[in-house]
Amino acid sequence: MKLFKRLIVVLLSLGMAALSFSACNDQGTTAAPTAEESTKESVAESSTEGNEAKEFVDYAASVKLDMDSETMKQKVTVHLFVDGDTTHFEVPASIEPSGILKARYLGVNTPESTGVIEKWGKQASNFTKEKLSNAETIYVESDDANWNFDNTTSHRCLLWVWYQPKGELYYRNLNIELLQEGLAIASNSGQNRYGETCMAAISQAKEQKLHYYSNEVDPLFYEGEIQEVTLKALRTTPEEFLNRTVSFEAVVVRGYNNSLYVQEFDEEDDLNYGTSVYLGYAADPDVLSFTKLGNRVKFIGSLQYYEAGGTYQVSGIKYNARKPQESCALVEEDVGADFRVIDPATFSGKKTVTITSKNEEGEPQEEEKEFDYAELVMSTSITMEGLRVDKIYTTKSGKSEGAMTLTCSAPDGTGVDVRTTVLVDEDGNMVTDDAYLGKTINVRGVVDYYNGAYQIKVFTLKDIVVVE
Repeated sequence: MKLFKRLIVVLLSLGMAALSFSACNDQGTTAAPTAEESTKESVAESSTEGNEAKEFVDYAASVKLDMDSETMKQKVTVHLFVDGDTTHFEVPASIEPSGILKARYLGVNTPESTGVIEKWGKQASNFTKEKLSNAETIYVESDDANWNFDNTTSHRCLLWVWYQPKGELYYRNLNIELLQEGLAIASNSGQNRYGETCMAAISQAKEQKLHYYSNEVDPLFYEGEIQEVTLKALRTTPEEFLNRTVSFEAVVVRGYNNSLYVQEFDEEDDLNYGTSVYLGYAADPDVLSFTKLGNRVKFIGSLQYYEAGGTYQVSGIKYNARKPQESCALVEEDVGADFRVIDPATFSGKKTVTITSKNEEGEPQEEEKEFDYAELVMSTSITMEGLRVDKIYTTKSGKSEGAMTLTCSAPDGTGVDVRTTVLVDEDGNMVTDDAYLGKTINVRGVVDYYNGAYQIKVFTLKDIVVVE
């Protein structure tokens, strides 16, 4: 029996020595755990029993950007913020010929903030924008040895996004950070190179009831009363109504790509004020039945800032036939669209209007404010005559292949850009630049904003008339 006990002691001693040896490297220092080992240890440490509050684990810092791994990596700068899980980055032409890589974040799905507005969507969008705007350096990383594109859109690249906080030497994984903050839900989160860390971050967010997983009120998601406004108020003081549910009447003047362009005439300013209304890909058939060209409609939706377009739009359209007071509806049929004639100098100039805003005490006050004329008439229908077409750029690829941008000049030298959709003639043939280059045209379309400049957007062939 004594011999047996001594044998047990020896075996235990050898086991302890073996464990101690395996925890050391060749130099006798403690070996650094791998990213996934760190995650397992963090989960174990945070999973204590009892009623004590669990420690918040920073999973976004537990993974490391390994520049020597087989994955594709590229240092980038932000071109455009879209929403919480989509950002456009500037990259070399060797990666994307256009120089703009549209990144869809791997492993995460943030609530919507551009089309249909969802609770915590704007919070997620602002979180991504704040982190990347203040980053020292940004890298994007593929999940394997290739640049992989989203199967559903084909033009968005699936990526991990790493950012270096200012003044720091390390990088944080923004995808995982969105998950651990409760600002995103899973999207194939466990089926990628950082899968275990993603799932741990999600579990923690659920346990701690953060943002999406909480019952808290989202301050950027308006759930209160519907506020009736004018299109002039939405155009001139949008910050007062941002993220709020608004109701207004307007005439439908154009429809394109799941959106409507609508306008309302203001007699005092002698202007049409307008906005775009995003219906989305699953618009209610009843809504489509009365939002026809020329109809006056009562719209109820949320005013949002559309990052990709650099403009405001109304989305999240509300419709419920059983609740007419809370639903968009037909007001009057066939009112007609007013294509106002505007000369190029006016279009490119300034205009002062009197607007009503609120002072610090929340009381209404009137003030005069100067705007770009084109900004005031955004999304409205206009006509412009006598434009000489000096240059034409034709889109060479993608869904807009064949669309044209006409660089024009008026007789007084004022420059105006006209952007077309893909135009086809009555025989179904695509219209090319030789139809307009060097000629004088009259144009009608809606005022649009693209790449920092106002332009006239044309949707049909009959909206451009060659006069000489």
